[in-house]
Amino acid sequence: MLAFAVIIVVASVFWGAREIAREVRGLREEAARGRALAILQMCAPGLEAVRRDPRALLVWQRLARTTRQLFPSDCEALDKAAGGTFPFSVDQIQGAHAQWTADWLAWERNHDATYKQRAAELEQEIVASGGSAAARGRLDAVEREKLDLYQRRYQEYVQVAKALQGLIG
Repeated sequence: MLAFAVIIVVASVFWGAREIAREVRGLREEAARGRALAILQMCAPGLEAVRRDPRALLVWQRLARTTRQLFPSDCEALDKAAGGTFPFSVDQIQGAHAQWTADWLAWERNHDATYKQRAAELEQEIVASGGSAAARGRLDAVEREKLDLYQRRYQEYVQVAKALQGLIG
């Protein structure tokens, strides 16, 4: 009878330990899901920001890399659920680079057209005024303004394009 009682106690302890282990495992899984949800919530604004402005990827990708280093298993689960690197896949980074370039080309065309129109108006004024020095000065100022603005914007374009390209590698 004593042996039977010992077997019952041992079985009860074993069963209790197994139940405790299952509960602990469940709590760990629940905590992991909570961390994954928090990461999703943290990255959601970044996804929208990058859609609107590719430059935002430079900030959000750093945050994503830090998150991946701190929570590798949670990020692996998100990668699996997303079917690629979460939150920014290589395709998304390449898309942001392509969008940045397309935006630059559109700005460049618009900039050129705007300043061509302004220059044409001033050239008409020069002809109408018989070549006045003031009108020529305004035309020169417009040409300098056009070049200065272009150079500043081009510098920004190159810096961001190189940084985006660096995220791909």
